[in-house]
Amino acid sequence: LQVGAYYHVERPLMNQEQLEELGYPVPSTYRCIPRCSRARAQALLFQHLPVLAWLPRYSLRDWLLGDLLAGLSVAIMQLPQGLAYALLAGLPPVFGLYSSFYPVFIYFLFGTSRHISVGTFAVMSVMVGSVTESLAPDENFLQGANSTVDEAARDGVRVQLASTLSVLVGLFQVGLGLVRFGFVVTYLSEPLVRGYTTAASVQVFISQLKYVFGLQLSSRSGPLSLIYTVLEVCWKLPQSVVGTVVTALVAGVALVLVKLLNDKLRRYLPMPIPGELLTLIGATGISYGVGLKPRFGVDVVGNIPAGLVPPAAPSPQLFTSLLGYAFTIAVVGFAIAISLGKIFALRHGYRVDSNQELVALGLSNLIGGVFQCFPVSCSMSRSLVQESAGGNTQVAGAVSSLFILIIIVKLGELFRDLPKAVLAAAIIVNLKGMLMQFTDIRSLWKSNRMDLLIWLVTFVATILLNLDIGLAVAVVFSLLLVIVRTQLPRYSVLGQVPDTDIYQDVAEYSEAREVPGVKVFRSSATMYFANAELYSDALKQRCGVDVDHLISQKKKRLRKQEQKLKRLRKTAAGWDDGSEALWGEQASTGKELEDIAASGQEDAKAPDGSTLKALGLPQPHFHSLVLDLGALSFVDTVCIKSLKNIFRDFREIEVEVYMAACHTPVVAQLEAGNFFDASISKQHLFASVHDAVLFALQHPRSGPASPVLVSWPLAH
Repeated sequence: LQVGAYYHVERPLMNQEQLEELGYPVPSTYRCIPRCSRARAQALLFQHLPVLAWLPRYSLRDWLLGDLLAGLSVAIMQLPQGLAYALLAGLPPVFGLYSSFYPVFIYFLFGTSRHISVGTFAVMSVMVGSVTESLAPDENFLQGANSTVDEAARDGVRVQLASTLSVLVGLFQVGLGLVRFGFVVTYLSEPLVRGYTTAASVQVFISQLKYVFGLQLSSRSGPLSLIYTVLEVCWKLPQSVVGTVVTALVAGVALVLVKLLNDKLRRYLPMPIPGELLTLIGATGISYGVGLKPRFGVDVVGNIPAGLVPPAAPSPQLFTSLLGYAFTIAVVGFAIAISLGKIFALRHGYRVDSNQELVALGLSNLIGGVFQCFPVSCSMSRSLVQESAGGNTQVAGAVSSLFILIIIVKLGELFRDLPKAVLAAAIIVNLKGMLMQFTDIRSLWKSNRMDLLIWLVTFVATILLNLDIGLAVAVVFSLLLVIVRTQLPRYSVLGQVPDTDIYQDVAEYSEAREVPGVKVFRSSATMYFANAELYSDALKQRCGVDVDHLISQKKKRLRKQEQKLKRLRKTAAGWDDGSEALWGEQASTGKELEDIAASGQEDAKAPDGSTLKALGLPQPHFHSLVLDLGALSFVDTVCIKSLKNIFRDFREIEVEVYMAACHTPVVAQLEAGNFFDASISKQHLFASVHDAVLFALQHPRSGPASPVLVSWPLAH
């Protein structure tokens, strides 16, 4: 019936049994074993080899030019970054070029993101460097009386460590992807990842100071290694090589100026000015012409062998010492890649398969490790360039990898005179984006203090305990914080908003009023073993009745009454029938027995055989309790036991309990856990809080269900 701007809605009151009769819930069915067919085999092939799905539909006219320009732009960035990030990993620069070729081409075949640029990445490289420098420190390769380092032997061992580590990282990622374990990245929240990458960028910055100042530093790893490195740099600053410092400063200023120019002319340039490449070419030419190494002692890259190295099997003897590092690097690399992949997918309207991304990245690292590469992920700066330069598909990645191949085969040896200080300057300048994440502290302080706490703990733990232990501490702390927050939810007593079926917290809504005789209770979090006891305690506290004390007093008075009855019966049985002196006492005792018996017969009508009123105890100011279980997402055995105890305890004090708004999976779990029995049935479970309240008002002492109409006005 429409009245003005309102509708008046009426329907029968619904408990769970009536709702199931009306709605006909679909029975659970077991999934059938899939039958093998050509279509299913083709779908499976396209799922695991996505290039076969999108490459035949590739539009040459619409996409090819953009992909070629994007691939060339990314390759121009990939070249200096590959050389520089190899130094971060503690390896000769040429291995950064290898890691910029093989994994990129493998991802072109198996990846599902169209825009991310796979290859060397600063965070991954510094994680690899912490492994190579800890397991193969310079001190293990000292030779001769002057204690010089045998760089060839050291580099050989480190390359074997890095390639074996890459194989293990790939195996972890492929294995997790095949078992559909891509959801593991959900445990790495955005504040955690951003705090971790910020700390990693600080580690990258500190690791490059030895190249900026031309210092020889001790190799350190483990907790507080970063602090010791900073102290050693400060201690050895007077030993800095002036030519190296000047070279780094000039290169850094040039790179910053080019980046500022790119920002100013972004609208007018078809592609950014390749500042890193131009700086590398200019620095190499100046170094060769002036003779920076022999004249000023500036350390240079050295020999870069032309051509590709043959594949080599990983060393199984190193597996046990690398397993922990490999799992950490695998998770971090995937978290960074899938985060960027989902950002671009959302922006351009396509889907990224997280499990297939895990497989693709794992194969890139696995096959790359066989060809002497170190673990890789994707770079934010290169991915942004690939997108902004017009890249549409991973053809851009294939183009960039082919360009890197040409450099490896023919042009790599031209960079032998490139100063390492220039590469260090390029790394430090490119850290600007990650170091700007320090502004997260201010924004998180305003928006979410818990996320800020995760960010700060992650950052401090990573700085103090190194990258691997720091990540483990951050993940554990994040999970513990989630558990603590579910243990301390918001408990509310609800009241009805006038003329509606809406129930809100009476402490938050001034117009919400408690329904007389009915108490409605709600928790903001699901109830499970960790907070079930807290839920029960909060319920009893918010109800305004000391339930446990009342039950204790009731049992104590019932026990006293029973003891008195036994004593009177014993006295009556011991009377002497011929004793006339006891006739008066016998009559008095008999009257007491009759009174107690009569009282027992009256009290037998009560649910528990005796009422609070008859025992002289105060009665609760409400006769019904409604538990709003809409926040319940699952139940365990402890939850079921706690709910049963709530029913038992409140019935002891003559309060009937009802449940409302349970989701269907929760109802099924309650049934499977034998929650419903002779005393608790689905008639105590209602479709909504309003239904439960109306039923409680109609049946204050839990009478049988009857067809009551639920009615309320709703806005048009």
